Amino acid sequence: MRASILILTLMLALGVAALPVASQSSNQSQDPRLGEKKDVSDKYLLARIRFGPPPSPYDHLGDGPVEWSHDYPESGLHLAKILSELSKTPVNLETDEYIFSFADPNLFKYPFAYLCEVGFMDLTDEEVAGMREYMLRGGFIIVDDFRGPYQLQVLEYNLKRVLPEFEIKELDLKHPIFNCFFSIKTLDVLPPPIYRRMNLKPKFLGVEDKNGRLMMIINYNNDVSDYWQWSNDPFMPIDDTNDAYKFGVNYLFYAITH
Repeated sequence: MRASILILTLMLALGVAALPVASQSSNQSQDPRLGEKKDVSDKYLLARIRFGPPPSPYDHLGDGPVEWSHDYPESGLHLAKILSELSKTPVNLETDEYIFSFADPNLFKYPFAYLCEVGFMDLTDEEVAGMREYMLRGGFIIVDDFRGPYQLQVLEYNLKRVLPEFEIKELDLKHPIFNCFFSIKTLDVLPPPIYRRMNLKPKFLGVEDKNGRLMMIINYNNDVSDYWQWSNDPFMPIDDTNDAYKFGVNYLFYAITH
């Protein structure tokens, strides 16, 4: 067991490498609230995807109608801290998640991306092209915090534009993503309280490339990052947050080792 964890740790430490950048750009980000960013692609960093028109500089992340900002920045910071404690991976703990649109070529420097509230997503043609190239070049996307058949249809519509040759499939417990670090025992999980009140049953969906590599994990009827965000709150059950971290860590280890 220790040997297998050591091998995975070494692979993760060596694997936090940037994807080939599609084109050159002098700006690290186009988000007016965050300005130019220091390149930290030599360390693990979960990039966050924004969509829609550029937000107003007077908005605050997570406080307004900016759907893609839910659970920011605590969820990403807490997950990064857990990853740093579990492995010798170089982890960026100095900054919040970086925010990019799919049209920003600087996204290609960061192989892990988080995307939420996709029921509100309407990608431009430029974003469609960028998302397709990101995924096919080896990028891995965690889709989280969305619910119900309509929002799933919105995601399916956008993915048909991005990857018309691939289908969304439901994953079962035999998939390697659930066994690549932690051995997850069940997919019959409880969503956060607000989802429970809507009587939603979580499902784990995914999109694979032609070689069977999972390019995207989809937490449908669930909000795994909500547990990450509130894991330091004494009112959040520790068993629930621990289970959510297991999924997050497995997602990242799978992305690096496949």
